[in-house]
Amino acid sequence: MWDGEYTVRIDHLKPLNYLESECQQMQLISDRISRLRENDNLEEAARAVLKHSGELKRPYLTAVEEKLLSLIEKEYGVDER
Repeated sequence: MWDGEYTVRIDHLKPLNYLESECQQMQLISDRISRLRENDNLEEAARAVLKHSGELKRPYLTAVEEKLLSLIEKEYGVDER
């Protein structure tokens, strides 16, 4: 998960019916957020954007969300991918 690791029983999971490409996209977004969260100097505004992005219930970012995430990566010197 974007904010840590969790252990759950399989019967507590529900299928999201995403395509393989959508799952890969979600993994990329999660990886980007995780790399940023490792920075101890993140400001609250950046943390709020990351929290929102990590809780999205869709496998993509809007254009604005992508720009915000890219800006935070640039500001904190973290490569996009």
